[in-house]
Amino acid sequence: MIDEQQQHRFLTPTQAADELNVKPNQIHALIKAGELRALQIGGRGMWRIGRQDLEDFIADAYRRTAERIAAGEINDDGNGNAVEGD
Repeated sequence: MIDEQQQHRFLTPTQAADELNVKPNQIHALIKAGELRALQIGGRGMWRIGRQDLEDFIADAYRRTAERIAAGEINDDGNGNAVEGD
């Protein structure tokens, strides 16, 4: 495992996608929607996501999911799959 001091402060969209086990285009969609904080750097406008911004996004996603479960908007079909409520 990488020591925390060796981790970079900023991640590329591909690295953030790897952390969330999604495709990079999903990260770009989250950035465009304003759901994931990011910045553009350099003349080519390369996107970077702060490691703490990604952690904040994850914590917020857990909170939103818990609220939806408590409100009965999401339930589990018994097979580990979340299904939308009626």
